Amino acid sequence: MGPGVSVICGRASHIVHRLQAAIERGASGIISFGIAGGLAPDLVAGDCVIGSAVRTECERYPADQQWSSRLLQSIPGSFHAEIAGVNAPIAGSSGKARIHAITGAAAVDMESHIAAEIAAFHNIPFAICRTVIDPADRDLPPAAMVELRDNGTPDMPAILRSVVCQPNQIPALARTAIDAWTARKALLRARRLLGAALGCPYFNAGDRAAAMGAFATAHLRCLGS
Repeated sequence: MGPGVSVICGRASHIVHRLQAAIERGASGIISFGIAGGLAPDLVAGDCVIGSAVRTECERYPADQQWSSRLLQSIPGSFHAEIAGVNAPIAGSSGKARIHAITGAAAVDMESHIAAEIAAFHNIPFAICRTVIDPADRDLPPAAMVELRDNGTPDMPAILRSVVCQPNQIPALARTAIDAWTARKALLRARRLLGAALGCPYFNAGDRAAAMGAFATAHLRCLGS
């Protein structure tokens, strides 16, 4: 990610203490940077969503406006909309439609609300940059729902077992793999456009060592990058 930037990958249940540790080391901001499921029907794989806020069933956590504006200016064609935060994967198009109707959010992920809650508790800036992997009308096959390893990488043996048990999912899995490649390519483009501090407006280029040493990000649900 770059000097002074802490990268946090892995399951949602394992990132809380890692975020807390980054804040204890002097983090001046958290960005939820990764992939998301599409909820708005006009979003396609690879579209970039800059979160205006993350919404759960009970809470709404706004993103830092100045940071979000910088992200929107840096990534041409990105969308500015709310993100829904959930604790379990949403695999089916009917479930996505239900969440979209309830929250109005454009995309959904399992990590942004965790990072947002921690950032709000510690009163530090928070931002969201997510690329869509599965559009709203897409039903994900069982193999695509296999939980990631602790380091955020795919559990290939478990995926292969799923395919062996249900070989009829192979066409849908191939389509999902193409979408994942598209989302990853868009995510890498966004990373390149945002620069060393991922667009954080609180980075002081005149005091590089101090500013970079105090800056941390959360690269949640990473894609092998």
